Amino acid sequence: MECRTFEITLISANNLEQFTRLCRMKVYARVSIGGGTEEKGKRTPTDWHGASNPAWNFTLKHTLNESMVQHYNTMLVVKLFSHRRLACDRYVGEVHTPIKQLFDLAAASGGSAILTFPVQKGSASSQGAIRFSYRFGEKVTIDKMLLAESVAGWTQC
Repeated sequence: MECRTFEITLISANNLEQFTRLCRMKVYARVSIGGGTEEKGKRTPTDWHGASNPAWNFTLKHTLNESMVQHYNTMLVVKLFSHRRLACDRYVGEVHTPIKQLFDLAAASGGSAILTFPVQKGSASSQGAIRFSYRFGEKVTIDKMLLAESVAGWTQC
């Protein structure tokens, strides 16, 4: 089975919508890859000081099936939340982009890229943007028996 590594580094977000003036936002990001909406994904640490301009510089590594990389229905989803101590975390916004689009852009620029995407909140245009870098590794073939032994984490081959 052919797979490819994918590394994404969430660098920062800026000019996010501030909910209240009483408390500073403490923002973290949750990253998922796939076509479904039920995936929980991995998350960055919470930025306790950046408020509406958080910075993480946090890298997440994934192994993707080559067919996921080559189809436009596989999406990279980055959802932003503000941590709250006494209530549920508050949804800030999100970014959706096809993995295939990222792969094509990276292939044209030498295997990696740095992008900035606007943060969306529902159908309304919201303020703010998220900046991340990413890169795809070489295509490798994985034995199905080894794959069955490494089903933990982000292995999606």
